[in-house]
Amino acid sequence: MNKLKSITNEISKVVIGKEDVIKLLIVSITAGGHILLEDIPGVGKTTLALALSKTLGLKYNRVQFTPDVMPADIIGFNMYNQKSQTFEYVKGAAVCNLFLADEINRTSSKTQSALLELMEEGKYTVEGVTRELPKPFVTIATQNPFGSAGTQRLPQSQIERFIVRMSMGYPSPEAEIEILKGAKSNKLDILNNIMTSDELLEYQQKAEDCFVKDNIYRYVVDIVNATRNNPYISIGISPRGSIAILKMAKANAVYNDRDYVIPEDITDIIKATASHRIELSAEGHAKGFTEEDLILSIVSEIRIKG
Repeated sequence: MNKLKSITNEISKVVIGKEDVIKLLIVSITAGGHILLEDIPGVGKTTLALALSKTLGLKYNRVQFTPDVMPADIIGFNMYNQKSQTFEYVKGAAVCNLFLADEINRTSSKTQSALLELMEEGKYTVEGVTRELPKPFVTIATQNPFGSAGTQRLPQSQIERFIVRMSMGYPSPEAEIEILKGAKSNKLDILNNIMTSDELLEYQQKAEDCFVKDNIYRYVVDIVNATRNNPYISIGISPRGSIAILKMAKANAVYNDRDYVIPEDITDIIKATASHRIELSAEGHAKGFTEEDLILSIVSEIRIKG
C-alpha cells in the first residue's frame, strides 16, 4: 500500500472519524505546504499533530502563542557562555520538522511575521548568521475563528502563506462514543512509525515531478480568473494561489498512486486550498455567502477543456 494511505489509516486509530481531514493534512505535507487549522479548542488538533509526528518520524515542537511570546522564542537567540567566554546559539522552538503554533492569532504581529518568514524562506537569521531549517519542515498553526478578545488577526497576505485552511469540526455521535471509550488511555502509544523523514522528502519530490497536461493548467487558470471577475468577490485568487492549487493537485495525485494530475485532483482540494485566498465584496456579505460557497459554485460552473 502507498505509505501515505497507510499513515491515514494509522492516525485514524487515535483521531476517530476524521479520515478526510487526515488525508487532506497528509496531502498538504506532501505538497510541501503549511496548514492553518481554524477550530474551537478541544477537538483534537494537538493529538492530530502528535500522531503525525510519530507516524512520519518527525521531530515535533509545540508553542502556545500568547502576547509575550517573542520572535527569539521561535527562531532562537545567542546566549553568552561564561565558561567559554563566547556567545552560543540556542535553538528556537520552530527549529524542528513539525511545529505546532497553537493560537497563532494571540501573539504579536512581530512574532507572527517571524514564523511566517520561516515558513516562506525555509531559513532564519540570528545576529547576522543565516541558518537552514531542517527538512522537511511543516507548520500547523491553529486559531479560534470565534471570539476576538486579545487576538491579532492575520493579514490576508500572511494567511495566503498557508497552503490550506481547514477545520476538524466536532466528531459524529458514533465517533464521540469511541473517543469516550478510550479516554483513559494514552492512545498515541499504539501508533507505529510508518515513514522516515527521508521517505517523506521522496514523496514530496514525486509530487513536484508529477505530470500536468496543458488542459489542467488551463483549468486552474479558468478557476482563478473566475474569482477575479465575480461580483461577490472583492479580491480574487493571486498567482501564489494558483501555484498552491497546482501543488496540492499534484500531491493528491501521488496520494492516489498516480504520477499525473486529473481534474478530480483539483476538485478534491479546491475548497481548502482556495477559500482563504479570496475576500468577499460588500454584495457577497449582504447575500450571506461564505468563501467556501463561492469557490464550490465557481468550480461547478467551469468545464475543463480538451
